[in-house]
Amino acid sequence: MIVNFEAFIIAITLLTLTPGLDTALVIRNTSKGTGLSGYVTSLGICCGLFVHALCSAIGISAILAQSAYWFNVIKWAGALYLIWLGLSSLVSILKNRGRRAAITPPIDSASSLPKLTHQPRQYFQQGFISNVLNPKTAIFYLAFLPQFINPDYSPLWQSFILAGIHFVIAMVWQCAIAASLETSKKWFNQGGFSTWMEGVTGTILIALGTMLLVDNSPT
Repeated sequence: MIVNFEAFIIAITLLTLTPGLDTALVIRNTSKGTGLSGYVTSLGICCGLFVHALCSAIGISAILAQSAYWFNVIKWAGALYLIWLGLSSLVSILKNRGRRAAITPPIDSASSLPKLTHQPRQYFQQGFISNVLNPKTAIFYLAFLPQFINPDYSPLWQSFILAGIHFVIAMVWQCAIAASLETSKKWFNQGGFSTWMEGVTGTILIALGTMLLVDNSPT
């Protein structure tokens, strides 16, 4: 019942493979934690796609496209959240450096286990919120999904089916990135490499958030 299904697969795959906020957040959290951190972040990001699909189906995204005020409200909220995530990464690096300077014994992997017990939920929330608060995704779904909706069937269920396909493609790609990064950390100095990656992705998140704040275009 999906119109131009092959075109949708090609377009959504190319969109998923294009580096952007989702990729930066998965890399950031994988560097900060483990491969599991990246997988859970990706799960949160991809679950947010269904929120955009629902909004597109019932017309809420249309309101965002026509109202500069509400578009800017959501854009600013999402941008500030990204900046906060980036700043938290940089602050975390500074705190870890202070701890390394104060503590001479090497940190055993087992010592970090209690710290990781509360991480998955936090990473899921970060991925979900960052995706839901991204107005670019909302506008994209508004403009993109209707091109493949068959008017003879339920727009809501078709939107969910298309979002489900996007979910699978994005999860495979982002989890592959997280797994590759987790493997690469074993080949490099794990502490230094993780700190470097977290610093880079934290800076990218701040830059992306700042760009959203500066960009006043309602498209």
